[in-house]
Amino acid sequence: MSYVYVMITILLTVYGQMIVKWRVMQAGQFPDTAAAKISFLLSLLFTPWILSVFVATFVAGLCWMAAMTKLGLSHAYPFVSLTFVLVAVLSAFFFNESLSFLRILGLVLIVAGVIVGSQG
Repeated sequence: MSYVYVMITILLTVYGQMIVKWRVMQAGQFPDTAAAKISFLLSLLFTPWILSVFVATFVAGLCWMAAMTKLGLSHAYPFVSLTFVLVAVLSAFFFNESLSFLRILGLVLIVAGVIVGSQG
């Protein structure tokens, strides 16, 4: 069950990143003046989607604590690197961000690192 908690932590973290990017893209350009910046961020902050990110982050934290009751930190933490892989792939799919050869190579190295780093 501990690995399920780790996976939920990863998925909720990725969810948060994707939602924030989506909502920021919808909000438009970041303003120039300090007052406009504060207003911009506050208007984003109190939208249901962004609030759901805070809930997801809180639940991810609870899941991580549950996972830590059974798994060693040095064993479980490499799995968190999979958030980079998932965000990159989903960003390419949803936001048309590029997945160059070098980026794909880097993602493959991350997955290899997770496999090696989580052994033992």
